[in-house]
Amino acid sequence: MEIEISSKFDKVCDILVKNGRDPHMLIKILQDIQKEYNYLPEEIMLYISTVLGLSPSFVYGVATFYSHFTLTPKGKYILKVCDGTACHVKKSEDIIKTVESQLGLNATKKTSSDMLFTFETVACLGACGIAPVVVVNEEVHGAMNKEKTIALINKIKSKELENNAH
Repeated sequence: MEIEISSKFDKVCDILVKNGRDPHMLIKILQDIQKEYNYLPEEIMLYISTVLGLSPSFVYGVATFYSHFTLTPKGKYILKVCDGTACHVKKSEDIIKTVESQLGLNATKKTSSDMLFTFETVACLGACGIAPVVVVNEEVHGAMNKEKTIALINKIKSKELENNAH
């Protein structure tokens, strides 16, 4: 455990050095931290506040002000289902229920236990012409239905199993 914590702070130190330990670079530092860990761990935000000479409440305030930042761990794959008007009319609700069922998620549990998936519904992805839409990380999948969604999830799981076998 000590090695894990040490290496965690080594990465943070590298990010701080890269950004010149400059308090004016706080947003960029938080972005880099989130890119590394998929969220902003509390102990790392406390460490950053100490190193940069900022109050913990200020760092927390910045992290909670911008919707881009998250304080809870997210999965490797961020799966977004559009539930805007065009997608909703074309049965995005069925896709939402399918994703929750396939990954064991619900309204309060948004990240799978294996930390592979985080599920989000969004109001609009701007791809109404190919509704309903599912986005995995930055990859857009249009004209989705329950079967295609299950196939997509299974493809990702298979890829991960294959990668972990090597």
